[in-house]
Amino acid sequence: MSKSLPYSRKDVDYDNAKFRHRSFFKVITQTFLTSNRKRDCISCSTGKFLFLILIFGLVYVGLTHNPIPSRVVSRDQVFGIRKNEENNSTTNNGVERLKKFWRRAPRLPPQLPPDTKRSNNGIDHVPETTDVKALWITRQQKVKEAFTHAWSGYKKYAMGYDELMPVSQHGTDGLGGLGATVVDALDTAMIMGIDEVVAEAGSWVEENLSERISNKGQVNLFETTIRVLGGLLSAYHLSGGEKGMNISHAGPKPSVYLETAKNLGDRLLSAFTSSPTPIPFSDVILHDSSSHPAPGGLSSTSEVSTLQLEFNYLSFVSGDQKYSVEAMKVMEHIKTLPKVEGLVPIYISPHSGEFSGDNIRLGSRGDSYYEYLLKVWLQNGASTDNSTSYLYDMYKEAMNGVRHRLVQKSVPNELVFVGELPSGPNGGFSPKMDHLVCFLSGTLALGATKGLTKKQAMENNMLNFEDLENLKLAEDLAKTCFEMYSVTSTGLAPEIAYFHTQEFSEQGHEGGNKSSEYINDIIIKPADRHNLLRPETVESLFVLYRITEDLKYREWGWQIFEAFEKYTKIETGGYSSLDDVTIIPPPKRDKMETFFLGETLKYLYLLFGESSHIPLDKFVFNTEAHPIPINLKK
Repeated sequence: MSKSLPYSRKDVDYDNAKFRHRSFFKVITQTFLTSNRKRDCISCSTGKFLFLILIFGLVYVGLTHNPIPSRVVSRDQVFGIRKNEENNSTTNNGVERLKKFWRRAPRLPPQLPPDTKRSNNGIDHVPETTDVKALWITRQQKVKEAFTHAWSGYKKYAMGYDELMPVSQHGTDGLGGLGATVVDALDTAMIMGIDEVVAEAGSWVEENLSERISNKGQVNLFETTIRVLGGLLSAYHLSGGEKGMNISHAGPKPSVYLETAKNLGDRLLSAFTSSPTPIPFSDVILHDSSSHPAPGGLSSTSEVSTLQLEFNYLSFVSGDQKYSVEAMKVMEHIKTLPKVEGLVPIYISPHSGEFSGDNIRLGSRGDSYYEYLLKVWLQNGASTDNSTSYLYDMYKEAMNGVRHRLVQKSVPNELVFVGELPSGPNGGFSPKMDHLVCFLSGTLALGATKGLTKKQAMENNMLNFEDLENLKLAEDLAKTCFEMYSVTSTGLAPEIAYFHTQEFSEQGHEGGNKSSEYINDIIIKPADRHNLLRPETVESLFVLYRITEDLKYREWGWQIFEAFEKYTKIETGGYSSLDDVTIIPPPKRDKMETFFLGETLKYLYLLFGESSHIPLDKFVFNTEAHPIPINLKK
C-alpha cells in the first residue's frame, strides 16, 4: 500500500500571507510586552520610571512629526539625497534620522506560490507577445487542417459508416451502424468553424439518422449515449437551440438535432426500465426498444455511471424529466453500496444491484465513473447544498482513496503514476496504468478550481489544502502521461504502461527512445504497444493549461500533435491507429476511431486557442468531449 504523497503545507501557506499595517504604538507595545525582559524591567522602580520617559518621548515625537504631503515626489526626494540636505545642521540631520527611524516599514508584496516565476511587472503572467500569439494561431490552424484531412478520408471512403479504415479505404460498422463518426465530429466542426463539414454532417443527420435509429438492431447503451446522444445534444446547443451559442449557421435547424436525440433517448430508456434494479442493462435493440444484459450478465461500473450528463441535459431541453430520473437512480443507488475509501470494483450486476468482483482500477471499465461524480455535480451548478452534492462528496472521498491506495512513484526517477488493485484492497498492488487513466489529471484540476483559473480560485479563497494536493497530483500525473509519449521511438504513447518500482521490475521492454530520461522507469510490454489515437492525455493538457496558464502544456500538446502527423497520417485521407509505437516505421492498424475527430483533435484545437472559447466554468465536456452547458435551471 502506498502512502499519501508528501506534499508540504508550503503549497497553501502563501495563500494565507496577508500583510497588515500595524499602528506605531502597537508595534512598540507588542514588542515590549512580548519581550523576555518584560517582567524584570517592570518589576523595579527604575524600570517604571524609564518606561514613563519612553512613553512621553514617543508621544512628543508623534505630535511634532509632520506627515508627508499627499503629492507626487521625485526619486531624489524619496531617498533624501538632494544636495542641499547634505549641508543641513547636525541637529536637523539628527531629527531627520530620528524620523526615519520611526517611519513605518513599507508594505511587503504578497508572497508568491511555490515555483511561480516573477515577471518584471509583478506576479502576473507575462503577456503573450504578438509573435507568440501568432505562433499558437498557426498551430491551431494546423490542427484544423488535420481535422479536414481526417474528415475528407471518412467522407470519401466511409460516409455513413461508423468508422473509417484509412489504409484499406473503406468503412466499418462497429458501433451499431448509426454513423458514429458523423455525429462525433459534428460539434468539433462547429467549434472549429468549418461550415462545409457542418453542412455535410448536419445534412446526413437530418436525412438518415432518425431512420437508422428506428430500424437498427443492437447497440451498446454507454457507447451510443456518449457518442451519438451526446453529439446530438451538443450540436443542438452550439447551433442555437435552447438559447445556445449559435456558433454555426450551417446545417439544419437545431430542432432536427433535438428531435433525433429524443427518438434515440426514448429507445435507450428500455435499458433502465427493463432491469430489475436501478442498474441498467448494457445492450439495447433499437428497432423494438428492448434490452438485455451483456454476455455474463454484468455491466461495467463506468458504463452505467457515464450516462447522466447526457440524460440530464436531454430532460432539460425536452422538458420531460423521465430521462434524468432514470439515469440519476443509478448514482443514487451506487451511493448506498459499500466502497473502499470511495473506490469501487469495475463490474456491477443489474440483477442484484451489487458490485461484482474485487478489481479496482481507474482504467477501462472504471475510469469515467469517477469523472462523472464530479461533472454531474458541476452540471447542476457546483453548489454544496443542491440535490447532487452527494456526488461531490463521493468524488472527494474517492480522490482521497486514489492518493492513499493507488498512487506510487517509479524508480529511479520518481514518476507519479496511478496503479491498480486487481484483487481488491487485500491483494497486491499492480504498477499498471492504462492510457485511459490520463483523464484523471484533468479531472483533478477541474475538481480543484471548478473551472476557474488557479489564479482566480486563489483570489476568491477557494482552494483548501486538499484542492492544492489534488492540483499538485494532477500536474505530476500529466508529466507522467506526457513521458509515456516521449519515451517511445515514435513519440506516441502505448495503450498500457507498467512502471518500475521497488517491488516490480522487468527488463527488455523499453519504449525505444534511448535519449529519454525515463527509459528505465517505464515498461511497455509487447501486447500493449498499440496506439488508438486516444484523447486522454491531450484532454488533461487542455484542462491544465486553461487552469494553470502554464505554456508547457501547450508545448507538450504540440509535440504529441506533431507525432500524430508524422506517423499516423494517411496521405489519401484519414489517420490510422498503430500496432507498435516502439519501432520505426510503426505498423498501421488500419482504423480511425471516432474519438480522434470527436475528442483528440478537438482538445488540441482548444488547447492552442483562446481560453474564452468554450470556457470551463460554463461547460462540462462529456466523456466523449461533447460540451454541455452547466447549471440547468429554467
